[in-house]
Amino acid sequence: MTSAAQSPGSMFTGHPQGLYRLFFIEMWERLAFYTMVGVLLLYATDTESGGLGWSKADGNEIYGIYLAFVYFTPYLGGLLADRFLGYRKSVLIGGLLFASGFFLLATGQGWSFPVGLVLLCMGNGFFKPNISAMVGNLYPKGDPKRDAGFNIFYMGINVGAFFANFLVAYMRNAFWWEMVFLAAGVGMLLSVVILGASWNVLARADRTPGTNPGDTSFREILLKILGPALLFGVAGWALAVYVLPGGLTKLVKPTDFGFLIGAIPILLFFARLSQRAEPAERPGLKALMPIYLAGGTFFMVLHLNGSAMTTWANDTTARHLGQKDPVVAVADSVVVNGKTVFAGEAYPGYYGNAAADVPRPAKSTLLPIATLAQARMFGQKRLDDASLAELRAKLPADVAVEALPLQGELTAEQKAWKRFACDVFPKVTVKEDVDSHGLPMVSVTVDGGASATQRVAFVRADGGARFAAYLVTQDAFDALYAGNPPTLPPGQYLRTANSELYQSWNALWVILMTPVVMIAFARMMQRGVDFSTARKILAGMVITALSALFMALAGSVSGDGAAKVSGLWLMGFYAIVTVGELCLSPMALSLVTKLSPKRFVGLTMGGWFFATAVGNKFSGFLGVLQGAMPPTLFFLVIAGAAAAVALYIKAVLPRLDAAIKQYGA
Repeated sequence: MTSAAQSPGSMFTGHPQGLYRLFFIEMWERLAFYTMVGVLLLYATDTESGGLGWSKADGNEIYGIYLAFVYFTPYLGGLLADRFLGYRKSVLIGGLLFASGFFLLATGQGWSFPVGLVLLCMGNGFFKPNISAMVGNLYPKGDPKRDAGFNIFYMGINVGAFFANFLVAYMRNAFWWEMVFLAAGVGMLLSVVILGASWNVLARADRTPGTNPGDTSFREILLKILGPALLFGVAGWALAVYVLPGGLTKLVKPTDFGFLIGAIPILLFFARLSQRAEPAERPGLKALMPIYLAGGTFFMVLHLNGSAMTTWANDTTARHLGQKDPVVAVADSVVVNGKTVFAGEAYPGYYGNAAADVPRPAKSTLLPIATLAQARMFGQKRLDDASLAELRAKLPADVAVEALPLQGELTAEQKAWKRFACDVFPKVTVKEDVDSHGLPMVSVTVDGGASATQRVAFVRADGGARFAAYLVTQDAFDALYAGNPPTLPPGQYLRTANSELYQSWNALWVILMTPVVMIAFARMMQRGVDFSTARKILAGMVITALSALFMALAGSVSGDGAAKVSGLWLMGFYAIVTVGELCLSPMALSLVTKLSPKRFVGLTMGGWFFATAVGNKFSGFLGVLQGAMPPTLFFLVIAGAAAAVALYIKAVLPRLDAAIKQYGA
C-alpha cells in the first residue's frame, strides 16, 4: 500500500471524469485482495472453528507461494495488455478471474482451494498493473493534477485494505469461513459491474495493443527469462523432494528450494542487463540492483502482516474485551442484534498463554470425552460415523446428540447450536504426524465428492439452559482449569477481537501519515537539507529495521511468547513500518522507470515485480521460521537482515545519487 505525493491546490476537483470510477473499481478489488491476505493463514491453520487444520509451517508456505505469484503475475499481465489486449479488456478479465477464484474457495471443497488460489494469482496479474496504467493515461503529459489523481486513486487502495479485515471478521463471526470468500467474490463482481458501466468513459484511458520499437520481444522474454526460471524451479523442487534428506525440508520446504533456484536465471538476466545497454544507459541500469534489493527486503517485512504478524496477533496478543487497545475497543463497541460482530468466541486454544485471571468457559461448556483425532475432527467440523458412535457411548447423562437440518430453516435453539455443530460423513481420513518442531499434527480430510449425511451438536442441559458443548480431550480440559481460574456462566464464551483486524493498522497509518511525511519532505527541501531520493530509500530501510527491533522488544516483554501482551505493540510496529513504506516504496518504484532506458522499462518493471515476489516468498518462509525460534531472536534476525541491506545502500549511496542526478530522476 503506497501513496503518491500531493500537488498544491485543491486535491479533489478538476480531474478527468474516469478517475472516480477507477477509484471505486480499485477499492472493491483491493478490498477483495486484502481479504485474502488477512484470512489465508488463519483459514489454512484453524483447527477449532472449521478451518483447514494445516500446520503453521504448511499455512505459511502456501501464504508465501500465493503472495509471490500474486506479485509476479502483474509483469505478465502488463505485457499481455500492452501487446495483445489493451487495458480495459485486461482489467475485465482480471476481475472475472478474481471473482471466479473467490467463488471456488467459497465451495469449501478440497480441490477448489488450490485452483481458487491460482485463479486469484492470474486475476491479480491482469488487473493490478493495468488499472494503474489507466489512471496515468487519463491525464495529458505534464498535467499538474496527475500526482493528485494518483493520490486519490491510492486512497482507494487503502480504503479497501482498511475495511477488508472488518469484512473478514464480520463474515466469519456471523456465519462461517467460506462466507468470507463469497463476500469477497461479490465485491469483485461489483468492481466488474462498475467497469462495465464505465466502459465508454474509460476509453480514453485505454491503449491500442501492439509492440513499440525497441521492445523486448515476447519470445525473448520466454526463452531468456521465464523458460529457464521454470526449468530451474522444477529442478529445485525435484531435488528437495527426491534427493535432500527429509529433516532438511521440514523447515525449508521443497517449494522454497524450487522458487529460489528458479530465481537464479532471472537474477543473472537482470545482473547482465546493463552489459547489453549503451554506455550512457549503464549507470542507471546498474543502480537498479540496490533498489530491487531494498524493495524486496522491505516487502519481505511489510508482508509479514499476513504471516508472522498475524500469528503474533492470534497467539501472543491479549485480544479479549476490556483491554486498553483501540482494536479491542472497536470490537467491543460495534454491536448488532446484541452481538459484538468484530469479536468472536475465545476457543480453548486462546488460553494456552493467557493470564491466570482471564475467565475460562464453565466446565460444563466443554465436553472432555474426545481423543486427539476426534477433537481435531470436531474442530474442523468433520466427524465420521464411527467416531460419532464412539462418542455417543461416552456421553454423560446430561448431554444428548441433537440433529440439525442440513438444509432449510432452523429453530432459534438450533441457530445457537449450529456454530458448535459438526457435519457427519460416512468416512473421514485422519492423518497423525509431527511438524518440524516435533509437535503433534493431525489433518482431517473427507474423500473427494463425499457429502455429509447429517449435522449434529452435543447439547447439554444445565438447569434450565440448553447449549451446544465444545468437544475437547481430557488433557486439554485439565490444562485449561489448572490453578482453578475464574469461569464464565455455562454456555458462554469470552469474546475476543478478531486477530486479522490488526492488519488494518497499515492502511490506516498510510492514510493518516501520508500528508505528514509529504510535509516533512517539503520542509526539508525548503531548508536545503540534502535528503535525496536515494537517502529516502536508505531512511526507509533503517526505519524498517527499527520496526523489527520494536517487535523484538515485544518478544522480550512477552517472555518469548509465554504470556500474551497488549495489541499496542502491533499498533506501534505498523506505525513504524508504514513510515518506512512512505519513505521507500513510492520512491523506489518511481526510480525504476526514471533510471531505465525507455526500451527497457517493461523489463525493469518486471525486475521490480520479481524482487517484490521474492520478498513475499520470504515472508512466508519467515512465518515458517517463526515457530522454530523464540520471538525475540526471530525479530532480531529480521532486523539484522534489514539493517544489512541498509548498510549496503549506505555504501552505494554515492553511486545511486550520481545516477539519479545524471538521469534527472
